Amino acid sequence: MFGHRHEGRCAHEFAGRHGRGRHRHSPGRHGFGGAGGDDLRHAGRMLAQGDLRLIALRLIEGQPRHGYDIIKALEDTTSGWYSPSPGIVYPTLTYLEEVGHLTSQPEGAKKLYTITEDGRAHLNENRDLVDAVMKRLALIGEKAMKVQAREEESERSDSRWRRMQLVRAALDNLRETAAERLENDADAEAKVVEILARAAGEIRRIQ
Repeated sequence: MFGHRHEGRCAHEFAGRHGRGRHRHSPGRHGFGGAGGDDLRHAGRMLAQGDLRLIALRLIEGQPRHGYDIIKALEDTTSGWYSPSPGIVYPTLTYLEEVGHLTSQPEGAKKLYTITEDGRAHLNENRDLVDAVMKRLALIGEKAMKVQAREEESERSDSRWRRMQLVRAALDNLRETAAERLENDADAEAKVVEILARAAGEIRRIQ
């Protein structure tokens, strides 16, 4: 879908020797389906056919970045759905530096990468491609957020239902206990009424 003639080996950065990266949300967990479900299920495949080299150049073009910044930027773009592994990102940055598209300078134990003029020229040659990939990732992020919001609402609804079930069970127990006590001791009616009235008053005072 997003392959291009300049980077014949790009797909292997995701699907080959380095693996595909980490998918934070699995289709089984969220039940991806309906509108947008296919996009989320096949995002990894799209990235395998895309080019992390161009994505890295596109992100570093805006500002110098560490390898972790690339990972975090893709997490943010996809709302946490996709996070490329360091085993994908750092070899990619090393390659881009070796071919002259990036330079780096040490910052403690890290390297800060900056795009070069050659890197900018290569990025400009493939601007439409990388912009399309980034737009696609952003759309996946939006859909992932909607799926997560629906799941959270479902969990809240389930929690409310469970609480109501507990309240109903407590009321049933209270009713059965009061009926049993009155059946065994008719003289206890006034005391039972007093206890129930006091309980109702305490419930009303709950803040």
